[in-house]
Amino acid sequence: MVFEMSGGQRDVRSLANLSETASTSRVLNLGLVYRTHGEQAEYRQKPFFANQQMNRALILKHTLRANEQDLFTKPRRTTTKIILPFDLDDLKLGGQSILIGQIGYEAFLRNIYNTKAVAALPDVEVLRALDELPSLDPFLVREHLGRRGYRPAACYLYITQADIARMIGFANGEIESLVREAFGTTMQQATLKLAGKILANELDNELDPLRMTLRLSTAEFSDGIFSWRGFLYFKWRYTELQGELNKVLNGLATYQPMLTRDKSVLEFLGDIRPRLARRISHAIVAVGRTLAIYDQAYLALTKGRDPGPFRRFLLEGPSLFFELGERIGILSHISSFWSYRMARVHRLQRLSAEEYAELLMDYSDSLSALYIDEENTAQNW
Repeated sequence: MVFEMSGGQRDVRSLANLSETASTSRVLNLGLVYRTHGEQAEYRQKPFFANQQMNRALILKHTLRANEQDLFTKPRRTTTKIILPFDLDDLKLGGQSILIGQIGYEAFLRNIYNTKAVAALPDVEVLRALDELPSLDPFLVREHLGRRGYRPAACYLYITQADIARMIGFANGEIESLVREAFGTTMQQATLKLAGKILANELDNELDPLRMTLRLSTAEFSDGIFSWRGFLYFKWRYTELQGELNKVLNGLATYQPMLTRDKSVLEFLGDIRPRLARRISHAIVAVGRTLAIYDQAYLALTKGRDPGPFRRFLLEGPSLFFELGERIGILSHISSFWSYRMARVHRLQRLSAEEYAELLMDYSDSLSALYIDEENTAQNW
């Protein structure tokens, strides 16, 4: 049986940092949910995983390193890691971990669930669904699992009321134009209703007139609308990320860790800081270019009364959705983890040069999963 041990110094330190951190788009921290909501009735009635050990795991989107490619029969850039901590109260002790789909994955499941018939287990279907997603953003996870009939308690995939309100407001503006131009004045009253359901799964049926207009099958429309909702969410997150990532870029240019005499660390920081800033800037531009594909199709439908581009978008959207979600997920992770670490530093003390180097190395590992045409994006930044 193959188990990767999260016991290396860097891995253990990174794992320990998650003990105080709310889940991000790269991390689903079920152990934290257990500690904060484990006594609630809804938590027990609607668990994320039926297996208790799995229901306290950490699920992470993981960028494969070169020495990990041999763990898979087919090449992959990113995968999903399951970590079962030895002690939820002390993550520095490490834990058992495995990557979904790697060699030995089924043996891992058979051991955890104490059965040979793991393929049909609901928990395994949930894991498969998580691995299909480009990020673990709560909105995407809730949407994706809901389409498969899995609806865990809200505490597992918490979205703040403030975020929901801002998202609904943003979606309302987008949908209003679509309803007015695509359906005419008779359906304008449906705008607020549709916007209110943007985070729900009933939207497919509400837009059935659009499905017939675009001549899509039920399955094509369902997949397309799911990616459309994702694009709306990503477009909203993109606007939110602009200011957040500017803080990261400013920090990369100005933050001074504690002094060190280690010349190799100093040289590493001198090299990686501007390189990371360029990569983050190029990733931001690449996200904007992908979102522009949606914007052009949407305008053709709502302003040009031409449904062709939007139909193509709904058919091709799922493939674009994965690339876009991966980029937004990595950028969101960089932003949220920077905010967390810098806030913690301000409360305590500056990071050591070595700790700062490890933080930037994690960012570099994450960004390495993205293919970005830096020549084409540089001129747009």
